[in-house]
Amino acid sequence: MRLYLLSSCASLFLAAAALPPGSVAAEDAPQIPLTQQGKRNGQWAYAYRRAERLVQQMTLEEKANITRGYRSDNVCAGNTGSVPRLGWPGMCVHDAGNGVRATDMVNSYPSGIHVGASWDRNLTHERGFHMGKEFKAKGVNVPLGPNAGPLGRTPLGGRNWEGFSIDPYLSGQLNSETIIGMQEAGVIANIKHFIANEQETLRRPYFGVEAVSANIDDKTLHEYYLWPFMDSVHAGVGSVMCSYNRINSTYGCKNDKLMNGILKTELAFEGFVMLDWDAQHDIQSANAGLDMVMPLGGSWGKNLTDAVANGTVSEDRVTDMATRIIAAWYLVGQDGNKFPTPGIGLKQLTQLHEKVDARDPASNSVLLEGAIAGHVLVKNRDNALPFKGKLAMISVFGYDATIPRTKNTDLLFSHGYTSSPEMEKVLLGHEAHFDQAARGGTIVTGGRAGANSPAYIDDPLSAIQHRARKDGTWVNWDLDSSNPDVNAASDACLVFINAIATEGWDREGLHDDFSDALVKNVASKCTNTIVVIHAAGIRLVDQWIEHPNITATIVAHLPGQDSGRALLKLLYGESNFSGKLPYTIAKNESDYSVYAPCMRSSEDDIDPQCDFTEGVYLDYRAFDAKNITPRFEFGYGLSYTSFGYSSLSINASKHLRPSKCSGDNLWQPAATVAATITNSGSMSGHEVAQLYLAIPNSPPKQLRGFNKILLSPQGSEIVRFELTKRDFSVWDVISQSWVIQEGEYKIFVGASSRDIRLTGALRVTNN
Repeated sequence: MRLYLLSSCASLFLAAAALPPGSVAAEDAPQIPLTQQGKRNGQWAYAYRRAERLVQQMTLEEKANITRGYRSDNVCAGNTGSVPRLGWPGMCVHDAGNGVRATDMVNSYPSGIHVGASWDRNLTHERGFHMGKEFKAKGVNVPLGPNAGPLGRTPLGGRNWEGFSIDPYLSGQLNSETIIGMQEAGVIANIKHFIANEQETLRRPYFGVEAVSANIDDKTLHEYYLWPFMDSVHAGVGSVMCSYNRINSTYGCKNDKLMNGILKTELAFEGFVMLDWDAQHDIQSANAGLDMVMPLGGSWGKNLTDAVANGTVSEDRVTDMATRIIAAWYLVGQDGNKFPTPGIGLKQLTQLHEKVDARDPASNSVLLEGAIAGHVLVKNRDNALPFKGKLAMISVFGYDATIPRTKNTDLLFSHGYTSSPEMEKVLLGHEAHFDQAARGGTIVTGGRAGANSPAYIDDPLSAIQHRARKDGTWVNWDLDSSNPDVNAASDACLVFINAIATEGWDREGLHDDFSDALVKNVASKCTNTIVVIHAAGIRLVDQWIEHPNITATIVAHLPGQDSGRALLKLLYGESNFSGKLPYTIAKNESDYSVYAPCMRSSEDDIDPQCDFTEGVYLDYRAFDAKNITPRFEFGYGLSYTSFGYSSLSINASKHLRPSKCSGDNLWQPAATVAATITNSGSMSGHEVAQLYLAIPNSPPKQLRGFNKILLSPQGSEIVRFELTKRDFSVWDVISQSWVIQEGEYKIFVGASSRDIRLTGALRVTNN
């Protein structure tokens, strides 16, 4: 279900949409209308016609009733009101973007950061589709995902792992595929968190201190943080979740300029805006563009109908809210007998309940291939991997090699804390300092709302044992000691460490001393040491990466339940590495243009501010602009084979000329770039060919295309990158439009942001 929707990008709405305090809007910018009703375009048109017919039959009280949440006998994160008189059953909304949380008989898919490392549109679409089917089988109308925010402004962000990448283009592409897949499966995707929800520290008001204000200029907002939301709206997403934080001193769920002005007017979003759980809002939020509060009635409830009676909110606005909600319900086909009873498969696990098995055997290959695809090989000295035939002896070290002690029915399970039980002991909003290593076992997901529910955990040590039984390999292991003895006859020593992250708190750092000491101690005793890192975000490696005995290093991210099996296929060469980093691994923390989250200026500060003065210069854009050498650059990843690049061709379309963008032509083709990729090695493998564009008056390079292809040895294929007018555009704050500038646009095609194999250029002129 691919929808192509966008209103005029040259709209003058919201000259001050996201300007820092003190900034001035263009004088001729008109006032934003109080509400922006759905336009009823494209495939939304039929859904809107049906929704309007149903809503016209509702009383004011019935319309208001479906804009809020109620308690129920299920464990859905939220349940909307219903309209029994007209047979509308209400909806269950539930976490999250990586699979169904806090229930049984479902699968644990690779998490967002793992999918981002795959750079695989097809696998991402399939993952979205099969996750969507599981949500539907459990009676979840609205899965609360995928995640376009945070993007990862600070590498310490506690929820970075839920999203796909710090790069807005890569994030936008994979969010789009996920949304399309989920909605094809019959559930309403929910893109979140709108917008600039870039840290967990001070993310919402606690103890008399306001939530942090993300102060962003208009250009940065459009070119960076809004970019993946634009892709999501373009893909036809049915709902958007507004964020906890403030943006330029106004809370996200009270922000008329963002919800009405940018989202519903500039982007022509047709669906409904949902409150993040108990986020700051009031009755005026209805006029600001909020359509649904969660998890209960919040500031609305009867107050909403009272507001209509006293003229604070118009009944037309309540009608629009109800219509947007029901139009999304019709859009994905949840009417009639097409959908289970909301929440039917989400019950208290310790109470007698029907086993609603949402798993489909057709998803098995997606689970495994997805797990394989997100592993990134960053070091492989002298072709230490893959293993050459059967190993006589292998030694395994590290807390991350085995399963957690429990996976049962408790909060540790539902919050994804089985390997970090100490995280469950702290209440949200309270200061806490956690071990950056989840030393209670291997991790397959991060923590809290974005976690998912594994049917099983195929841990690395178990997978190694199974292989050992087949091959006759002797296995040694020590999962506790930081300085274990090593059998000197070992053919290989595998060291498993991790880096955990969770909603609610940002990370303490990007490495931990215990894990680094373990790696160095094993490497000092074993000449073939291979390090595997399961990571819920960036993990620095410079304390040991150049050690001569460390022959290979794998960033294994968060693979989901098939973790061990996927890794073994890669170690033994049954599959090839194809993952690429969706972020930059620096040599030092200080190399990042933004490192730590913003804090209060003093103990008396109750109005914390966070100025995004770096603009769009984050991650590789900042490394390139400042000429900082990373340890492993954005887009980097090794393979067991090698690839050559040749025959670059660049063809501009008639649409590529200096101009403002308006209407749907923002998505018009502007240029086609092609290159030939050849597998010059002896093993089949996938290559991710990446295209970067140097736009005048912008960062040195910005990702604007990628293609992942499978090639047999000595095989070749022409890859094509279709660039749109949007890809060449910058946001002009004066005209409040996307603009293609006159000048030279350099084009780079290569295997990473630094491994550029082919270069070319286009000159955009009026001639």
